[in-house]
Amino acid sequence: MQNIVIRAILICLIATVFFDLMGLVIKLLSPTYTAYELSFYRNFFSLLPCLIALWTSKRWKESGKVFVIRQWKLACLRGLIVVVAQLTFYISLGKVAFATATTISYCTALFMTAFAVILLNEKVGIIRWACVIVGFVGVLMVVKPANDSFSWYMVFPVIAAAFYALTGVTARMIDDSVSTPLLNLYSTIFSLIGSFLIAFFVGGFSPIESGKDFFWITAMGVFGGIAVLCLILSYRMTEQSNLAPFTYFGIPLAFLLGWLFFDEAPVNDLFPGAILIVLGGLTIIWRERRIKITTSG
Repeated sequence: MQNIVIRAILICLIATVFFDLMGLVIKLLSPTYTAYELSFYRNFFSLLPCLIALWTSKRWKESGKVFVIRQWKLACLRGLIVVVAQLTFYISLGKVAFATATTISYCTALFMTAFAVILLNEKVGIIRWACVIVGFVGVLMVVKPANDSFSWYMVFPVIAAAFYALTGVTARMIDDSVSTPLLNLYSTIFSLIGSFLIAFFVGGFSPIESGKDFFWITAMGVFGGIAVLCLILSYRMTEQSNLAPFTYFGIPLAFLLGWLFFDEAPVNDLFPGAILIVLGGLTIIWRERRIKITTSG
């Protein structure tokens, strides 16, 4: 059992690395391509990893390889929510320091706690609400809305985190019989359709300028698809609470990548706010695990 948990943690770390690599490529491509173009390419080239995840899903095979979801409207809506999350996050990556945008996006856990109360009627105690407040204080310290150098682009990763959290909460509203890879495929397909329609009506697609750009665009989608694939695999192997703390490895990694590729080192922007964001998120995870153990015991 211990070996399985360790393997799951390693796979989760691989997913975190690929998510950051995807973000890195998006930032590299942002001066040339719009956020809605990158969103479309991200979803298009991640279809193959999604199909691989579904085809290898034991749960999906046991259900008779059914493609239809009873709550298909909610699954479709979830895909459109993903588009909004992608667009706002990708815009922020093009305008904000890489580590800063990535760190702010980690307030997803805070939004999930709040949305769970609204949409799932989940009861949240004073400790978790206190963690949410601490985390959002950290977000404010990073965003610095009262600062003269404040940019509205700093708000975009916060919006992205809220919509990514919404996808997480709505996933819990889907029937338990629906396999995660099938739900992920629905989200990817409708994210693809949504991003295509936005691109079509807003400004169309600009031509891919070079073979190098095509390589990086393909890599972006594959990186995102592999990241999701690894994340799904790791969540199948052990409880989410065992893995969630390790996803925060993405923050120092983003700082390193931002320094190496963009000569960014936003230490003063990130600290101490980043510590409060991580502290709030980790404490929420710890508290939820304690409640689960107490309830099951």
